[in-house]
Amino acid sequence: MTRISERTVLFADLRGSTALYETLGNAEATSVVTHTVTVMARTIPACNGQLIKTLGDGLMAVFDDSVSGLRSAGMMHEELEHLVSRGREHGASPGLRALRLQVALARGEVVEMGGDCFGDAVNVAARLLDHAGDNETLITGGVLSDLPADQRARFRSLDWMHLRGRAEPVQVHVLGGRRQADAAPATQFGPIEPSPDPEGIRLAWHDMVRVYAAEHLPITLGRSPQATFRLEDSKVSRSHARIDWTGGTFHLVDLSYNGTYVRFGTSDEVISLRRGSCTLHGHGVIGLGGAPTDANAPTLRFDVLSIVDTVPHLV
Repeated sequence: MTRISERTVLFADLRGSTALYETLGNAEATSVVTHTVTVMARTIPACNGQLIKTLGDGLMAVFDDSVSGLRSAGMMHEELEHLVSRGREHGASPGLRALRLQVALARGEVVEMGGDCFGDAVNVAARLLDHAGDNETLITGGVLSDLPADQRARFRSLDWMHLRGRAEPVQVHVLGGRRQADAAPATQFGPIEPSPDPEGIRLAWHDMVRVYAAEHLPITLGRSPQATFRLEDSKVSRSHARIDWTGGTFHLVDLSYNGTYVRFGTSDEVISLRRGSCTLHGHGVIGLGGAPTDANAPTLRFDVLSIVDTVPHLV
């Protein structure tokens, strides 16, 4: 039987499982991942949702309303945090402690047929997951408008994003938390005082130079034709990294499997952002898929600008 209805679609993905297979072995790692996904899946019927399928280290679900979907997402994050915390207490492997969760929700017309779901909302939620950072929940504008005012206030706009395989951009919002505007993240070197009135960020790769004003962020770095700043190199993921404007600073988030690396100024120290993030300040080099010290790694230069005559590159 085919059913067409307005639903909220949720995709969740457990990241960091590769490290488990390396440290625990296939059998034990499979058991840990399966148990974790099962615990996450239990939140779905508890929030009146429907589990459509599990996807190895992730899952897909649908809900009649966005409040229920968002509540399930919150419970998933809490369950994972509890599992990781319990793992620390029992001296579990670093692989378990490194597990992270990304969640994406979209709302729209969904076709339910043969126990599966199809439609634009399904595609958007699945592609939006590529843009989520560690322990983040991303939602579309359709989901946001389906929430009551008090819950809408918990989200911060990431503006419009181009998603893989979709011609039209999608309005995206991130659930507040570690990246709220009043809590700018620190780098591995400790808290960074933002430069006075930063107006933009300049990115340069070979002969391509672009300047982006703060109001035109976020921007996506990647190999995809939909990426804001496109780098045509096989080592670069389709959606490799994202630069946000958060609390008066530029914030780099790794979205890749090969990692993103940052070197500030003339420092010899390289920061590894494997599914992590840091605040960009001053100037430096970003390596995509390899450290800036690797001659074969695609790298781009960045400069945080505080000059009056910064001209943004509009895309």
